[in-house]
Amino acid sequence: MRPAGGRRGRWSRPASASPIQNDLLAAAVAPGMTAAREVELEGHIIDSGMMGAAFGIIMDMGGSFDVEEFEIGRHETAESYARLLVEAPDEETLQSIVHELHQNGANPSDPKDARLQRAPKDKVVPYGFYSTTNHPTEVRIDGEWIEVENVEMDCAVIVEGAARSAAEQSSGEQSDPRDEDRDGEDGPRAYTKVLSAVEEGDAVVTGETGIRVSPPERPRDREGAFGFMQGGVSSERPSESTIRQVGDAVEETKREGGDVLAVCGPALIHSGAREDLARLVREGFIDMLSIGNGFAVHDLERDLYGTSLGMDTESLDHPRKGHKHHIYTISEVIREGGIEEAVESGTVESGVMYECVTNDVPFVIAGSIRDDGPLPDTITDSMEAQNAIREQAHEADLVLMLSTLLHSVAVGNCLPSTTRTVCVDINPATVTQLLDRGSDQAVGMVTDIGTFVPILAEHLLDE
Repeated sequence: MRPAGGRRGRWSRPASASPIQNDLLAAAVAPGMTAAREVELEGHIIDSGMMGAAFGIIMDMGGSFDVEEFEIGRHETAESYARLLVEAPDEETLQSIVHELHQNGANPSDPKDARLQRAPKDKVVPYGFYSTTNHPTEVRIDGEWIEVENVEMDCAVIVEGAARSAAEQSSGEQSDPRDEDRDGEDGPRAYTKVLSAVEEGDAVVTGETGIRVSPPERPRDREGAFGFMQGGVSSERPSESTIRQVGDAVEETKREGGDVLAVCGPALIHSGAREDLARLVREGFIDMLSIGNGFAVHDLERDLYGTSLGMDTESLDHPRKGHKHHIYTISEVIREGGIEEAVESGTVESGVMYECVTNDVPFVIAGSIRDDGPLPDTITDSMEAQNAIREQAHEADLVLMLSTLLHSVAVGNCLPSTTRTVCVDINPATVTQLLDRGSDQAVGMVTDIGTFVPILAEHLLDE
């Protein structure tokens, strides 16, 4: 596939090799190299750093490369194309290099159908299964590229409706009912499954063959919150103007009919930003909430006792027995039967959870080992909580991660790389860990959450 549109500068070797020449490619390698494979890079591969990253991966892992073809995009919207011959001293090293290149968007130039193998039993995947990235992914099935549904990192790819492989036919293996064309659907489909959800007999993609990954690229003009805030984390970036640009991104998402997910930690309540977040929920700028037991408890405590973790967030006083207020709060909500019941009875009359209930904004409260109580609404089964978070993440178009390391990383692991993400925390390590875990699309702001949320609310609600 070649980039379309625009004038390009081009350098290339003679026309592509014939199939017979391709079979001989491995023999035509540099001295000391015994294995070779061609890979392709497409898109804004120069200014995005993809091409340089590919060169570094190859050399760092003990391989070498030869640029077989290079087409350069000559204007802002034109894409570039490169075909590389990757060489390595042995097949094992070559496979490792190709795997790393693949994770960064370089794909084999001679694609074949993806290899499928049956899961031997529930929760067990075949050896060498393909572990997904969070980037848009396609698999080649029966000669056609099909999109992988619900992409997220660290999953298996399951294929349904594919023709039986030659190996299966020759072995006399019985076909699986899931591979038959289903009523009302045409052709095969591919989708991700976490390992714990894999079922015996699932057709699992193995190896790197027949898989195409397309990492999203940063905007070239560097305008807006998702433009100039690229590459790294800095406490110098956050400013009122930057927060307003995040607000513009929220408004744009809502205008386009998208959903905004807020991932919040209890520090938001402690910092005094509770009322402003509640306003954003009430006015329809927050469509979903992903939190832990602590956030909900302290939000409710603020309504019932005027404190958060025993401290008055306005006067900063610590009332007598204030350190027990969160326990009293949990007891009151349990007595009512849950958060919704506490709101409906009039026991809870304000706050973020109140606005979620009264405005039908869904929330997921995922529990942890250190939870007090917990609240009746808290999902204490970790896998059940993970699946609930996953459903939210797949629906979100913009995610605001607000002062929580645990839940930011948890939600980030479920997000496709195409979902715009803003991570705000006073601790730079929170944003750094999110990026290190593979959520490269996230932009980081190192600032006080008690400053960020009020300014964001002012921009969205008071102007």
